[in-house]
Amino acid sequence: MRTAYKCRAYPTPEQAAVLHRTFGCVRLVWNKTLAARHAAYHQRGERTSYRQTDATLTGWKKTTELAFLSEVSSVPLQQTLRHQHTAFVNFFAGRARHPRFKSRDGRQSAHYTRSAFRIKNGELYVAKTDGPLTVAWSWPNLDLNALNPTMVVIPRDTDGRWYATFAADTDSPIPADPAGHEIGVDLGVKDFAVTSDGDRIANPRHLDRRARNLARYQRRLARCRKGSANRRKARAKVARAHRKVRNARQDFLHKASTRLVRSADLITVEDLAVRNMVRNRRLARAISDCGWGEFRRQLEYKAERAGRTLVVVDRWYPSSKTCSTCGHLLVTLDLSTRAWTCPDCRIRHDRDHNAAKNILAAGRAVAGTEPGDACGADVRQQGPSLLQSAGKQETPRVIQGIPAR
Repeated sequence: MRTAYKCRAYPTPEQAAVLHRTFGCVRLVWNKTLAARHAAYHQRGERTSYRQTDATLTGWKKTTELAFLSEVSSVPLQQTLRHQHTAFVNFFAGRARHPRFKSRDGRQSAHYTRSAFRIKNGELYVAKTDGPLTVAWSWPNLDLNALNPTMVVIPRDTDGRWYATFAADTDSPIPADPAGHEIGVDLGVKDFAVTSDGDRIANPRHLDRRARNLARYQRRLARCRKGSANRRKARAKVARAHRKVRNARQDFLHKASTRLVRSADLITVEDLAVRNMVRNRRLARAISDCGWGEFRRQLEYKAERAGRTLVVVDRWYPSSKTCSTCGHLLVTLDLSTRAWTCPDCRIRHDRDHNAAKNILAAGRAVAGTEPGDACGADVRQQGPSLLQSAGKQETPRVIQGIPAR
């Protein structure tokens, strides 16, 4: 299993200077290669291969203007070419956007493979630097010497902090003991999550809590002259404010996802189109502050490690409009309606709790039926493709709701 360990790094001034030169060379190679690819494709209709970019980089090092590229380690430069080639493969396959040019004001990083670093006596040595790079190893039960990483990434955030990420192939963890419980999760803005058990996870709204200080720092940044030292200091303060929001959100998401994985053998969530939802100007900031996409990503890899089952319900499944008791399906249900009474069984439903119950029932249908059954057609497991709607297979009366448990 591929695992990454990220920790703080504290380079000396000499090491920081070498790493800054490496960042500049990496950025230069990326931008020049991207410009050459762009010109070759739009002027001559040619696609550039990795071998061509590698030969071009070798030619650049022999010129007078770019001879300084040989002063830094060649491994991060080669990795930059590989990453750009992968980015274009994903772009032409429709999985990612077109690669963009790198800026010196953004996050900088350098990737080192086995030939450009070594770990000796629990210390990290990086190519072209003097002495070991001090890192704050935060895993006392894991020996850094026995980790044997395949790659080390040295990034520098915009707020000035340095990090070191060790990527290594580790053994698959032992699955967790069965919890004997199943749970459905409905994500929202008012409450971050409502479970089928009736528990509510409050939305901490990290960005709103720090919006006042962040706005003050951004106003100071806007008043500074471009290129001045005061502007660099103001930009660092804005970056630190964003880092605090990001770290608080990550901490909350990790705790919430871990608690769910430990408490249930089957976890069912809804497939939310976050990219489309943030187009709503009134709710874009609130939706982005929730971090639903990151929450689902954490659930996926934590459930895999713990041996749990994660089922993703199709985004068009009417979980909020379906009665979890009798299966009655409402024609319309406004977003402002937080509770409603079923016209058939006369049971009062909380909107989010009812949706969580239906999501759990749909997840059970997927986990417990054979492929092809119509009762599980409106839900799906993890994957990008959508299954055919059950309405095209049977009469609407059969599939209006999930049968009562």
